[in-house]
This record gives sequence, structure tokens and C-alpha cells, in this order.
Amino acid sequence: MSAKITVMGSAMALSLFMAIQAQAGVSESQAQRLGESLTPFGAQPEGNGQDPATGEGIPAWNGGIEEDDIPDAYEGPGDHHPSPFPDDEVLFTIDNENKDEYADKLPQGVKAMMETYPESFEVPVYRSRRTHSAPDWVNENTQKNAVRAELEDTGVDQSFGGIPFPILHGSNADKAKQAIWNHILRWRGVYVVRRASEVAVQRNGDYSLVTSQQEVYFRYYDPDLSFDKLNNIIFYYLSFTKAPARLAGGAVLIHETLDQEELPRQAWGYNAGQRRVRRSPNLSHDTPIAAADGLRTADDTDMYNGAPDKYNWELVHPEPVEMYIPYNNYQLASDELSYDELLQAGHTNPEHQRWELHRVWVVEATLKEDERHVYEKRRFYIDEDSWQIAAVDQYDRRGELWRVSLAYIKNYYEVPTTWTALDTFHDLRSERYHVQLLDNEENSTLDFTQPVPSERYFHPASLRRRGR
Repeated sequence: MSAKITVMGSAMALSLFMAIQAQAGVSESQAQRLGESLTPFGAQPEGNGQDPATGEGIPAWNGGIEEDDIPDAYEGPGDHHPSPFPDDEVLFTIDNENKDEYADKLPQGVKAMMETYPESFEVPVYRSRRTHSAPDWVNENTQKNAVRAELEDTGVDQSFGGIPFPILHGSNADKAKQAIWNHILRWRGVYVVRRASEVAVQRNGDYSLVTSQQEVYFRYYDPDLSFDKLNNIIFYYLSFTKAPARLAGGAVLIHETLDQEELPRQAWGYNAGQRRVRRSPNLSHDTPIAAADGLRTADDTDMYNGAPDKYNWELVHPEPVEMYIPYNNYQLASDELSYDELLQAGHTNPEHQRWELHRVWVVEATLKEDERHVYEKRRFYIDEDSWQIAAVDQYDRRGELWRVSLAYIKNYYEVPTTWTALDTFHDLRSERYHVQLLDNEENSTLDFTQPVPSERYFHPASLRRRGR
């Protein structure tokens, strides 16, 4: 009997060990597909077999934008980015009149935008170009993460310096959460500095800029660190308000944590008038952002951020599907485009937007019964190549579509990294919207070349010192 129990116990232990191993990642042989039968980030490299020049074709991925593809007009770090495709033209336009012809290839929120603004909002479709690219060392770390990264209830373990789950695996819910973590932990450089503005555009088109200098140190991608040295910190974010005068000198510091149950996001604010640094314990989930005039919640920022603990997650389709999404938006971020030309009532000017057909993962989040949030449901459309969320549909507690978020993607080819030129957050009821990352009228854009400051630079005390 004792021997039988021992054998049974060993078998159970072995089964448990194998189950744990299965949750940790894919096999070595599966991971070897990255960079071979899959792109380094796990996308399907083949096109869809149709001509991209028609606006209905997706080309093969051939490495994305590389150094040789950088336009000669690009002047260097911090310079605005000339388009690598200046001769591309609009192939056709989707609007409220013909949207039903493309219904299965448009996010629900985009169709709702057309219905809300039938005379002005449209989608100009260009030739699809798969421009995503990343440094070799990020691709190599991504392959390592495919095997070792573990999805936990409240975070990710043993992942560093690359996409954690380039090959989705496990249950449907696991795959959905993996896709969201891929967005949260996607490659965006190591340290970046930017002076940019955000604005709430009123129903009549009026707006007032809030300008700040933003600095982000992505510790998760610092090649001098490792997972064990992260100390649960993904990045440090520091922002100092420059204008208007009544807000100038104010600052925000965030320590973003990987497992927010182990340690919640740490946030501090500096009030220049009071010269005081205070903790901001509620800067998460559906906390409304004052600078956005309440049009953006804390976890709307970057399309989605923070702990995914309030929602049940579902992968809507077993494979990526073809959708028209904002892509290669160099014109939208051009320094030749003024804010008055860009910002109009209801939405940014479609004349300067670029949309393309790409494959996206569609992920749906439904609020848990015992949780509270202003969004009962959210649907995310995630670019297959970069894991950047391109669009979000947000539903209220009655199940009605309420808000729509759009990320206007482009490749910062000097790094290279695929990020956004502009993020917009639309309230369909009030017909107002919020815009982040405006820098068209600034002398420079994102600068990825500055040396990484010391850890002390991102200490709360630095807010008071630099705010004087």
C-alpha cells in the first residue's frame, strides 16, 4: 500500500510539475519558429495573397523599416520624421455612406465615429506597409521569453527585455491576457525624452493646450539589468508641466510595477504653488485625468495600462483578423502641420490620417461581477506585428458603446520602434475628445539618445528640487 501511495504521489507531482512547465512558455522547438516561420515578434510573415496597392492586400513582412530605409531628409535624433513613403496616395475612402461594404474590417468604434460625425469623419485607406522593426537584441530576448515567461494571476514572471508571449498559448483567457501583457511590455526604447502637449477639444472645436516635458526610463528594456534586478519596476515616468502659466511647475512621477498586487503603482504629484510633493494613491484604473477634462481614465493612457485584475479576458477570434487601423502616420505628426489644421470639431482632421489593412488580435475584457469600473466592457484591436493596441471600443455599464480610443501608429525608424504619433480619446455622447502626444509645433519630437539618469533622478525628492 505504501509503495502504491508513493507511486501515485510521484505521478501527481510529475503531472503538477509538467503543468507548471506548460504554463511557463512554449517549447524550445516552437520558440525556434520566431524569425523563421514567424516574425521575431510572433506574427505571420506571409501576406494575404492580394495586391497591397489595391488597399485590400497585406504584404509579406520583410524586416520592416531598417537603417537603409530611413529618408535622407531625416536630420537626426529628436528630429521630426519625414515619411518613408512620400509618394503614397489615398486608394479609397471609407465613410458613413459605404462603411457597410467594409463592416467586417472596421472596429465597431470606428463605425460609430462615422455615424456620430457622418459629414466629417472618414477613413482614408493607403497601401499597406508592414514597417514594424526592432533591434536584434530585443528580438533575441523575445525568443528567450517565449520559453521562460510565466503568466501569473496579477503579473508576468521571468520575462525581460522583449515581448513576453510572442506565441500565445494555453486557454483562451490565458491567450487574451498574454496579448494585453505583450502590449504593456512592448518595446519602446530604453530612455526617451519629449516635450509635447495634450488637449481636450470641445464640441465646437475650441481647445487649450497643456504642454509638458516627459521622460520615461524603461527599466524592463535596460540591457544592463535583468529580470532579477527589476525589483518589480517596469518603468519610471516623470512629467513637468511647462504651460499654461497657471499650471507650470507642476509634476507627476510614476513608478510602474510589474505585479501590482505585490506592489501597487507608486505615484506622486508636485504642486508648484504649495511646493509640496504628495502621494497619489488613486492614480489607476478609472480615475479621471484632470488634464484630459475627464475624457480619459488613468488606465486609458497608452490605450491600456496597469493591472488587468478587474476584468475577465477573452480572445474574440482564435487567429488575427484583417482590419483597417491607423498606421504609418507620419503626416499626422509632421512639423509642417499646425494644431489648428489638425484639431477640428469631433476628431482630428482625416485629411492628414493614414489607415491601412493589417492583421490584429481582437481581445475583449468584461468587468468581473464583484468589481467596479466606468467601463463594463472593452474591446482591443492589437497590431499583430508590434503588439501595439491600435483601437479600443469602450462600453458603459448599460452595455452601450460610449468611448473610442485610437492610436495613430508609426515607426520611429532611428531606434527602431513601433509606437504612436498621436493618441486620441473620443466621447461619442458629449462629442468631445482628448489628444495626447502633440508635438507638431515643437522644435523636436521623441529623443531616444539621452543618457539614462541615475535611479535617484526618479526619486520623489527630485520633484521638489526640479520644481523650484
